[in-house]
Amino acid sequence: MIQLCDVTVKAGDFSLNGISFHVDSGQYAVLMGQTGRGKTTILEAICGLRKIACGRILVHGCDVTHALPADREIGYVPQDLVLFSTLNVRQHLEFALRLRKKSAREIAERVGELANVLGIEHLLGRNPAGLSGGESQRVALGRALSFRPSVLLLDEPLSALDEVTRYEMHDLLKKIKIKSDVTTLHVTHSVEDAEVLADRRLTLVDGQVNDL
Repeated sequence: MIQLCDVTVKAGDFSLNGISFHVDSGQYAVLMGQTGRGKTTILEAICGLRKIACGRILVHGCDVTHALPADREIGYVPQDLVLFSTLNVRQHLEFALRLRKKSAREIAERVGELANVLGIEHLLGRNPAGLSGGESQRVALGRALSFRPSVLLLDEPLSALDEVTRYEMHDLLKKIKIKSDVTTLHVTHSVEDAEVLADRRLTLVDGQVNDL
């Protein structure tokens, strides 16, 4: 579960005040709203990349308001993906697992599992510069899921994809939802993405999040 309780968050001169909403455990929620209204700011606050001025953020009942990002067990795929040019695909999938000091066997098994689910076994030795848009999205998604997070945050993950690749990613995200049961909050402008993927549709209007 993701729960925001009367959260105020500021980003420069921009602020959101008194935001309250929740996403139930295992639910795939899509958050929609106009550009520049604060959807990304909400994701950054949840995963700890942006401090909040007041209020509380809970993940599966645990108050993570002041927790470090790495301690929140949240997988995050930002809009620009942030793939590291110096790491190949395998190393991206290993990254969070190595930080958590998993054994070589655990890392190898998890990377193999993710590569199979994401259909990127043939890409493990490649660097990001040699990947297509859809391939890059799969790698970023795999990195976010590698440590089996309880919550997954997606910021416009399909916005730059062509129509065919977008449909493939719809199928992949639905498969991941079934396999992992991870609680997901997906920001998008696409009504089609929301209709295909969402268990619950939310909208950010006039600084407040409500059901659509």
